[in-house]
Amino acid sequence: MAMATSIHYTTPISNKILSKLHQQHKPSGACFTRNSVFLSLKSTVRNSSSLSPAATSAVEAETQKPSVTPAKLLPFRVGHGFDLHRLEPGYPLIIGGINIPHDRGCEAHSDGDVLLHCVVDAILGALGLPDIGQIFPDNDPKWKGAASSVFIKEAVRLMHESGYELGNLDATLILQRPKVSPHKEAIRANLCELLGADPSVVNLKAKTHEKVDSLGENRSIAAHTVVLLTRKY
Repeated sequence: MAMATSIHYTTPISNKILSKLHQQHKPSGACFTRNSVFLSLKSTVRNSSSLSPAATSAVEAETQKPSVTPAKLLPFRVGHGFDLHRLEPGYPLIIGGINIPHDRGCEAHSDGDVLLHCVVDAILGALGLPDIGQIFPDNDPKWKGAASSVFIKEAVRLMHESGYELGNLDATLILQRPKVSPHKEAIRANLCELLGADPSVVNLKAKTHEKVDSLGENRSIAAHTVVLLTRKY
């Protein structure tokens, strides 16, 4: 028994798919029309499976594409970063891109700059992006011994590309030794240069860990960073 079928697609169909349908169903008298919103197929056929498998698959592939929702541009975004590295003899101690004299340094795949690493994570977190370990994996040989300035420049590029700029940054270093105060301004100045930020919006603090656990026993170093990103208008 012949039945009439009416199939409606609420997604625009490409010229390529429409042409294929016309070619395959021209003998059956099928009528295909399309506007910018939907395609209506009306055909009197012998059964409801008048469309060939190839045509059906082509239409389904065209109509089932997932919609892409752009990231919401909020007026501001907040991110937090944390990093910790073991301190071992035979490695340089680099903090904020500055080489600090010490009898041990950070054991890491890259240069082990704990401050820059957590700043990168704070920016990426504010943008809702994967963390530094996913973007710059430690099993990739090309990042072996890499300067962490490379990572922070990429984070800054992604920040600007997403339509944001640095509102302010507050970082805290946690280590028992050496004393950071003699190097604090050099570290902050270099961090400002890497971020392209005014010194008034970049703050750096340093704390000991009161000789408690690995941080207090000079066996590790850690850092926390909070950033506020503001939308560029």
